Amino acid sequence: MVQHRFLFLTYPTQGHINPALQLAKRLIRTTGAHVTYVISLYAYRRIVNGSTPNGLTYAPYSDGFNDGFKFSDDVDHYMSELRRAGSQVITDLVASSAKEGHPYTCLVYTILLPWAADLARELHLPSVLAWIQAATLFDVYYYYLSGYKDLIRESFCTDTNDPSCSIQLPGLPLDLASRDLPSFMLAANPYNFALPLFEKQFELLQRETKPIILVNTFDALEPEALKAIDKYNLIGIGPLIPSAFLDRKDPSDMSFGGDLFQKSMDSSCIEWLNSKPEGSVIYVSFGSVSALSKDQMEEIAKGLLDYGRPFLWVIREKEERNGQYNEAEKEEEKLSCREELEDLGKMVLWCSQLEVLSNPSLGCFVTHCGWNSSMESLVSGVPVVAFPLWTDQRTNAKLIEDTWKTGVRVAPNEEGIVVGEELKRCLELVMGSEEIGEEF
Repeated sequence: MVQHRFLFLTYPTQGHINPALQLAKRLIRTTGAHVTYVISLYAYRRIVNGSTPNGLTYAPYSDGFNDGFKFSDDVDHYMSELRRAGSQVITDLVASSAKEGHPYTCLVYTILLPWAADLARELHLPSVLAWIQAATLFDVYYYYLSGYKDLIRESFCTDTNDPSCSIQLPGLPLDLASRDLPSFMLAANPYNFALPLFEKQFELLQRETKPIILVNTFDALEPEALKAIDKYNLIGIGPLIPSAFLDRKDPSDMSFGGDLFQKSMDSSCIEWLNSKPEGSVIYVSFGSVSALSKDQMEEIAKGLLDYGRPFLWVIREKEERNGQYNEAEKEEEKLSCREELEDLGKMVLWCSQLEVLSNPSLGCFVTHCGWNSSMESLVSGVPVVAFPLWTDQRTNAKLIEDTWKTGVRVAPNEEGIVVGEELKRCLELVMGSEEIGEEF
């Protein structure tokens, strides 16, 4: 029997790397396949600090951004270099493996990299798209790019309570208001690089007859979305979550392995959670990319203090701006109520999210609604305060609140800030408003 050999390629951020790595590990465990993960040098240096599963090897390459991409960098130049360097390493790998007599049998690539499918075609290598967002998002992008753009944009308005400001797309059982649609579709979207990449992706898929799309979801979660568009064969392969937290078929599989951030060195994090009553702790995290304004951070702090329950809050260090983020700015960014916060809860730079969510003390997850976080909250059975910021998170929040009914969504004010009182309201809806006991 021929051993399948897969090439994996992802956009080098944690939200893309983690589900792809989990898919790779699952393929290795269930089929005996070999996977070569093509990864930027920046990401490789951060994730290869532990054991690598048998059957998985990495092929690191330099995309010219070996210290990582920053929002102050030229995104068009970055995407161009990512394509150039990634194409070269894949071409070299395909040629060398064929010469050695064990050629690769398939290229698996994730979103924002449509050029990978073009390259695979040139190399006569089968390829498949691993869609790491919700199936609903796949459908929304398809409709937007296939004749529904004007109709969708006509539904945009600021009054989310106006029923005329929503749209229902074929096959999807939910009305989508403008606040529920991906931010890349908004006229004011500052990230102009993204939508053309999705457009190119769907153009490439049009060349194939009913192509298979591997989606990080499952049939019971999005039954209609997986079947909404006849011309594609969307297959739910999720949740792409380590086995120890999902089906326990492999108890040793306890982490994704793609953590780009160093976890808090404070080993008492889990001990602190273990010291709290069951269902009492609020976990607050906004993912690996998004950064909140100082005003928004202050309002979150106010809401947490007013509610009065213990919390674990992941506050990432602010990114330096061309090396100019100095001590004075760091001091200015400090929360005004830091001491009160430290008395009530715990703040860390990063932590193992699955370990936190699976802890019995967790009662609520205040999340940006990234798809990975959304899936992890579902698997862990932790209700959510949905606090979406951009891209697909807005649609995920809609699914959480109105379709799955596993959480409530915050309502920003006219300035786009979620005030402390609003956060407290949502926490009370999820966790209750009874008096706090001495045990907290």
